[in-house]
Amino acid sequence: MRRVFEIAAIALGGAVAVAMLGFYGWTRLSRYPAFDYAASLAGEVETVKGWYALEPEGEPVAGLVFYPGGLVDPAAYAPLMQRLSDGGVLAVIVPMPLDLAVFGIRRADEVIDAYPDVEHWAIGGHSLGGAMACEYVAVHPEVFDGLVLLASYPAESTDLSATNIQTTLIYGTEDGVSIDVFEESVARLPADTVLVEISGGNHAQFGDYGPQKGDGTASVSREQQQRLSAESILVLLGRLE
Repeated sequence: MRRVFEIAAIALGGAVAVAMLGFYGWTRLSRYPAFDYAASLAGEVETVKGWYALEPEGEPVAGLVFYPGGLVDPAAYAPLMQRLSDGGVLAVIVPMPLDLAVFGIRRADEVIDAYPDVEHWAIGGHSLGGAMACEYVAVHPEVFDGLVLLASYPAESTDLSATNIQTTLIYGTEDGVSIDVFEESVARLPADTVLVEISGGNHAQFGDYGPQKGDGTASVSREQQQRLSAESILVLLGRLE
């Protein structure tokens, strides 16, 4: 009997290992790489910790910890974060294990510790990254003053409506990935959440990577969508002073 259990344990371990390898392979094959120019920009601001930190000239008006979308190369958000940096914000893109923020919800802690002179912080993200930012806020509402959601929303089990964190949710009308859940998800956000609709924008153009499966076709340029997004984010971060 003992031998049977040993064989079963070995078989189970092998099955788990195969499943893990399969999952890892899927994340690599399904990954959305950043465009070359975005990867180049990110490479110029990569820190020893692996973050992409876009620092403004002079003292930052606020800091933003940014969680990338699921399976999206974090470097793809460097151009959008550069716009925020140009507006006086310290913008830090945080890469995630296997490019899935669900495995790194608390990674913002280390970023805040690394910049003790920044007085006001916001957390945010795109798609899955924004959802995981919501999870962080739900457990630690006192850490951040602001929340930025790009084509994102809190999970059904996550209710932020009783918090007073200043929140901006930005979405495109041609988003084919998550637009259908925005209306019902708003009830789980703070009552004074600012909703910013980008006419003609889609899901993928918040970052600089290729077309995303299931997404709609944008009728505005990537540059326009990111410019409008940056303007709205800067308004929120400016209120945190």
